[in-house]
Formats: sequence, C-alpha cells, structure tokens
Amino acid sequence: MNDYDTLLDLLQARFSCRAFLSAPVPRDDITRIVAAARHVPSWCNAQPWQLIITQGAATDTFRTALFETASKTPPSPDLPWPEGYPGIYGDRRRACGFQLYEAVGIEKGDRAASGAQMMENYKLFGAPHVAIVTAPRALGPYGAMDTGGFVTAFCLAAQPLGVATIPQAAIAAQAPFVRDHFKVPEDKMILCAISFGYADPDHPANGFRTERAELDDIIDWRDT
Repeated sequence: MNDYDTLLDLLQARFSCRAFLSAPVPRDDITRIVAAARHVPSWCNAQPWQLIITQGAATDTFRTALFETASKTPPSPDLPWPEGYPGIYGDRRRACGFQLYEAVGIEKGDRAASGAQMMENYKLFGAPHVAIVTAPRALGPYGAMDTGGFVTAFCLAAQPLGVATIPQAAIAAQAPFVRDHFKVPEDKMILCAISFGYADPDHPANGFRTERAELDDIIDWRDT
C-alpha cells in the first residue's frame, strides 16, 4: 500500500464518535497524537494552536459543570457562529442530523428527544478526555483557520492508534464558562473542543456514516 492509499484509508475510517467507552487513553498515545498533528502547515509558521487536555477526575468535573451551565446559559462563542446554512450546506446539515436521530431511534419532529441528544455534546458523549482548542485572539480568522488544520490532523493521527474523536464547536458556545473553568486568558479564543477516547462499538450513535460531496461539486476547473 502506498502513502496515498494509507492516508485515504485513514480519512475514510475516521468518523465523529458520539459514544465512548470509559477506558482512558494512555498519556504516551495522547502525546504521540499531538506530536504528529503539530506538523500541519500554518501561516508564517505561527503554529497558533494550543490545547488543554483533561483526564480522570478533571474530565468528569468539567463534564458535570459544563452540562449544568449549558442547560441554562445561552450561547456566547468567541468566534461568531455561521449566519446560516443556505442551500446545499443546510441540506447536508439536516441529512447528518436525520441520520443520527434515525440511528438512535428519535422520530422526526420529536424536538424533546432531539434536544436531549444535542445536549449530549455537553456530556462529552461520555469521553474520558477532552482537548480544549485555543488560538491567540490577535491572529484572528487566519489563526482560527490554521488551527482547524491542526484539529483535522489530531483526528487523523488518533485513528491508527485506535482512538476515536469528535471535534465539537458546541463546547465553544460556552466560551465564558470554559475560560473561567480552565483560567484561559482573554487574549486567547476558545475555538472548539475535541472529545476523544475509545469508541463504544455497540452504541447506535456510532452506527452511521455521513456522505461526501462529489468531486464535481468541489472542483471548478479552469483551463483558459
């Protein structure tokens, strides 16, 4: 197998895990994941990404407090939320949601059940670890864009170690709480989190895979 096929296999195998086992990931493996992910490119080699990674009691304390806060506090992200999901972007978003709800047995239109499933974000889907992802506020959108590349690399580096991941913008919705909980200074933006651990293979939330756009929907060839 050549390098391209190896990378393609990792990309196709990776999925957003929404149910984890409680077993922790060895610290050496977490270190290996970050050591690989740090090699992604960034503008002017700024490498703006920084992580706070929890384990053990620190994860459970954060999980409990985060869920309680999110249950009664409106969103207040550091990075502005999308203005909307027009056209095909909204279609893809809805399709993903319907696949999840169907997998876990939530009937279409059951807002109470779908809302409860959404709140699982704030329980970290039971993950034993969460990485809070920050970047310097001074670097603005480009620092955030560079950090997005790091998030992708983190997820891919975790895959061959048997570690499942889910990047979560939802946690950044509670940026004031996260900042206070972890004593994150104001000069850093809280961009997202990555919950990670070992996937629960028997949980129905892990039983579906989203589709990908066709190449013709992505590439606009220009020859002249």
